[in-house]
Amino acid sequence: MTSQVSAIEVITHPQVAESSLTKSQLRRIYTMRQLRWSDNSAISVFVLPSRHNIHKRFAKERLQIFPYQLNRIWYKLTYSGLGVAPTIVASQEELIQAVNKTPGAIGYISDTVVTKIRRNKSTMSTLFPEMEDEQQFSSKGVVNVVKIKD
Repeated sequence: MTSQVSAIEVITHPQVAESSLTKSQLRRIYTMRQLRWSDNSAISVFVLPSRHNIHKRFAKERLQIFPYQLNRIWYKLTYSGLGVAPTIVASQEELIQAVNKTPGAIGYISDTVVTKIRRNKSTMSTLFPEMEDEQQFSSKGVVNVVKIKD
């Protein structure tokens, strides 16, 4: 019996122009060294709690850094006064809502959540009661799913 591991998808606010990022850009964004998008708009970074399995996998698989190292970077930035840490949200659903409502936002979720939302309109209406029926979970809808290049 084999279990299929879901992929981690990077998502952005619908108005973010970037449809793809390099691994290097993604790492700079999440280590708070890249603070602006290509159009000079501010980047707002959202993350799941450090103990969340999706956060651990995102750090290791997408950023190629251990979660404790990422936390250490954020701690140093915050307590040295040189920067701020990302905003932590409790769940993937809250992360989607935060990214959707924050211009310039970036986050990450499991691709199973992306699939679930694409297939289930009742999930969409629960997460986004104000959203019109024709809006989709796509590049012009709730959030963008960003491609990560090597």
